[in-house]
Amino acid sequence: MLTFDLGLDSALYDFLTKAILSLLIGILIGIEREHRRKDQEIFAGVRTFAIVCLIGMLATYVAEVMDIAILQITTALVAASCFVLVYRIYTASGKLGMTSSIALFSTYLLGVLVATGRYLFAIIIAVLITLLLIEKKPLHSFAQHLSDDEIINAVQFLVVAFILYPLMPEEPVMGVLNLKSAILIVVLVMFIGFVSYISLKTDGTRGGISYSGLFGGFISSEATTVALATMSKNRSSLMDALYIGILMSNVSMIISNTLIALIVDPSASTMLMMLPPQIAMLILTLAIVIIRRKENDVMTEPLEIGSPFALKPAFRFGAIFTILLVITSISSEFLGTAGVYASALGGLVSSSAVTASVAALAFTGNVSYTVAAQTAVIAGVISTLNKLVLIRVSGSKELYCRSRNTMLLIAIVGISTLYLWSRYANHTGF
Repeated sequence: MLTFDLGLDSALYDFLTKAILSLLIGILIGIEREHRRKDQEIFAGVRTFAIVCLIGMLATYVAEVMDIAILQITTALVAASCFVLVYRIYTASGKLGMTSSIALFSTYLLGVLVATGRYLFAIIIAVLITLLLIEKKPLHSFAQHLSDDEIINAVQFLVVAFILYPLMPEEPVMGVLNLKSAILIVVLVMFIGFVSYISLKTDGTRGGISYSGLFGGFISSEATTVALATMSKNRSSLMDALYIGILMSNVSMIISNTLIALIVDPSASTMLMMLPPQIAMLILTLAIVIIRRKENDVMTEPLEIGSPFALKPAFRFGAIFTILLVITSISSEFLGTAGVYASALGGLVSSSAVTASVAALAFTGNVSYTVAAQTAVIAGVISTLNKLVLIRVSGSKELYCRSRNTMLLIAIVGISTLYLWSRYANHTGF
């Protein structure tokens, strides 16, 4: 009798857990729909979404006890209700709005997922659906501002990534280059830039030059520096703001390289070894920005730095990463540590590619984490100094003179901190 009671209690607990979770998921999505009521007429709110999610859970639960036909009939009825909702919205507003209907049917399916015990899957999808519903205006604004070339670039990039990736061999080429990992790294690095690209496309340059410099730097700090420096030739009134914008692009470069090291080396060992000099340069740069920032930070024209999902920059990064990976591996074999350090010169082209290549070698055990981190930091310092060359070539003499001492100071602090940190790490065996 005791065993029977325990079994009953367990079944009841399982049912209540699924019922409460379904209710919460329905309420979560329904609240967002209800929130739209102040802007437009809503035909399905919190109660409807909560009930539909519970129906999905209950129908699946009952189908397991009785017959699968119960679930099939319920699904058909909910689908028919969603079609009626589409028609009702159309007759009321004259617009064919399908978002609420699709969201409602998806909520029903989430209830089905909960009933089958896939709680985490249901929660993840519920959160994603809610985020998509909340971000209606930013997503519409972003889509409307995309050009045909940008859409084509994104599609081409995704096709190349998701067709090439499965076809690549698992075995490393020459014992060094894992093509499958290389494509994945390129996609992840481009994704960092794409997040910033969305921000720039959605909000434009309303946040000012410093805002544009920060987000543009995640896409390409070199391209952002050139774009801002070019403006200094005919926008002398914005000299202070352009100077700050370039510094903010360098901030993005420091943060991006640190993130790339973590992505490529999931053990985080390379990133942890990079942190002290990276943080020192970051703090110094931000301190200068805070001290030197002026009110005149208005930017009316778009920052043309190109889509990070275009094939050209993607292949460029992939080619640089691959070449540096092979050269660094061969150099470390014949020249030892000196050969790895020499690869830091790649920072003249792309410090992120240098960081990705040495972090990949460190993760596979071909290079020590300390040497990889030192090389990545040096590449970042070289990239910082290279921005002076870009400013001198593309911008005005005044902007160059204003940036020179600052960039040199950032480089000196980075190298000094790297030296002290390396000595400390060697002494303590960190």
